[in-house]
Amino acid sequence: QVQLVESGGGLVQAGGSLRLSCAASGRTFSDYHGGWFRQAPGKEREFVAAVSWNGRSTLYADSVKGRFTISRDNNKSTVDLQMNSLKPEDTAVYYCAAGSGILTTYTYRYTYWGQGTQVTVSS
Repeated sequence: QVQLVESGGGLVQAGGSLRLSCAASGRTFSDYHGGWFRQAPGKEREFVAAVSWNGRSTLYADSVKGRFTISRDNNKSTVDLQMNSLKPEDTAVYYCAAGSGILTTYTYRYTYWGQGTQVTVSS
């Protein structure tokens, strides 16, 4: 069992930045890859970014590549998402997740989920 708690969400103007953090507890987090997903009203949950257990491999959705950066600190058991050049279409509830096996973009490959944190980007 892994417990995940997101923080850092809030309201920001278009073009601004936010840094989301995901704190893990329970089973050793370094055994799992970490991911960030988001869900806007009326839409399916979508992949944003993922990082392997050792931090050496990353994946990004095309919509955020070049603007968002995912990182992890296994000593602190955290996975962060630095979001720059934010756009109104980035508005969503952002969820952190942990999974095992091959690093993928698919939600069903992630076993543990946080409660989510709201990110709102104004025009």
